[in-house]
Amino acid sequence: MRLHIVAVGRLRSGPEADLIGDYRRRAERTGRPLGISSVSVIEIDERKGGSKSGEAALLEKALPKGATVVALDERGKLLSSPDFANRIAGWRDTGSQDLAFLIGGADGLDQDLVARADFKLSFGKMVWPHMLVRVMLSEQVYRAVSILAGAPYHRV
Repeated sequence: MRLHIVAVGRLRSGPEADLIGDYRRRAERTGRPLGISSVSVIEIDERKGGSKSGEAALLEKALPKGATVVALDERGKLLSSPDFANRIAGWRDTGSQDLAFLIGGADGLDQDLVARADFKLSFGKMVWPHMLVRVMLSEQVYRAVSILAGAPYHRV
C-alpha cells in the first residue's frame, strides 16, 4: 500500500521539511516488510485554488485513482496511536492500494470534500497550523508503522 499526504501549500526547506523527510524515510524502511511501500507528499499550490472549493478541486485531482481518503478535520474522530495503526492495517488488509490523507490550507478543508472522505481524523479539538499538521501526521504514520512492526518506538 502506498501512503500519500496530499496538502495545500508548499513547504519551504527548513526544520519542518527535514522532520517530514526523516519520518517518511523511517516509515518506508519499517513499512516495506509490512506491505507499506511508500510515503509521499503531494503539494497543491494554494495560489491556484483561490478558495476552499478551488483548493478542494485541486486536492481531488491530485488523489490517486481509487484511493481510500482520510480528511484531517477538527470535527473528525480522535484515535490513539495504536488505534490509528490498526486503521491503517485494516485498510491495507482489505486491499486498499493507496491511502491518501488530506490536509487543507490555512482555512481548512472544504466541507463537501470532508463529507466525501472515507474517514475523518482529528488531532484534537485545538486547531493546528496546517504546515505543522504535516509534521504531526508524518510522525504518527511512522509511529503507526512502528507499532505494526512491533518496534519499541511507541511506548505506553
